[in-house]
Amino acid sequence: MANVVEVKVGLHCDECIKKILKAIKKIEDIETYNVDKQLNKVIVTGDVTTEEVIRVLQKIGKNATPWENTQPNC
Repeated sequence: MANVVEVKVGLHCDECIKKILKAIKKIEDIETYNVDKQLNKVIVTGDVTTEEVIRVLQKIGKNATPWENTQPNC
């Protein structure tokens, strides 16, 4: 079953996004990936862990942290 990994990472410009996408494409066993520039969020699905995605992004100099779903309590 595919995992959905969401991480927060600084997406400052188009060059940053290109660099991030290039690094993510190299991860084995990913099915899909997406970047949400407004939320500074990278979403990867596949046989991958949050730690793997963060490690790959850190290798290219990006500070990535697990995405926290902080929704207000109703």
